[in-house]
Amino acid sequence: MPMRKMKISGLASKGFTLLLVLGTAYQAMAQDAAKPSTTTPYAKMAPIDQYLMTDQGAEIAVARSAAPESIARDAEVQVLGRHGFETAVKGKDGFVCIVARGWTSAPDADFWNPKVRVPMCFNAAAAHSYLVRLAKETEWGLAGRTQAQMTESVKAAIAEKESPPMESGAMCYMLSKQGNGGDSSPHWPPHLMFFYSDADPAIWGANLPGSPVVAMSDPVEHLTSFVIPVQRWSDGTEGR
Repeated sequence: MPMRKMKISGLASKGFTLLLVLGTAYQAMAQDAAKPSTTTPYAKMAPIDQYLMTDQGAEIAVARSAAPESIARDAEVQVLGRHGFETAVKGKDGFVCIVARGWTSAPDADFWNPKVRVPMCFNAAAAHSYLVRLAKETEWGLAGRTQAQMTESVKAAIAEKESPPMESGAMCYMLSKQGNGGDSSPHWPPHLMFFYSDADPAIWGANLPGSPVVAMSDPVEHLTSFVIPVQRWSDGTEGR
């Protein structure tokens, strides 16, 4: 997700680490991942080739695995090139599937981790808003901008209205078994995400005891993301 520091129930961490709060087993991992680390094996950007997938067919397949086949088969698919995402397959149903990388889709410690692969499939509303932001931040990542520089670029883009607000109904599927969120949080349960501009988590009853809805607020992006776990992966098998 294009996210700097998100907050949920007092827990500060970056995007996918927070998905680990979905269920008791994930909560302790999220708290550990939220603790500041004094060292990281990814202190600087790796060569660009390490972030790319040489087999375009394989990247298309991983991207499509984010959503059920009934949706993904007619979706547009974008793959990562040296300067950003490029359309590899034109779609017919309004959905767009990608494999996000660490600059936008991993905990801070994995910002430069070239192993991060996060399949996401956006509906048309999210493709016109959320994905626009994610694509721009991916370009900045490929250009070598640091986390601090990325945050300043995000702030500027929001202030200058270069980043669009979230469209009504913006959401994405994240139902792939094939993703890797980085060393800090290598995987996550199957779930759906819904995107709003500066929404109050209370409108969904999020983050309350017994509620299945997790909300994450990003004050830099002026973005609120709601996460709902689901029972099955995109291939129909039970999510465990």
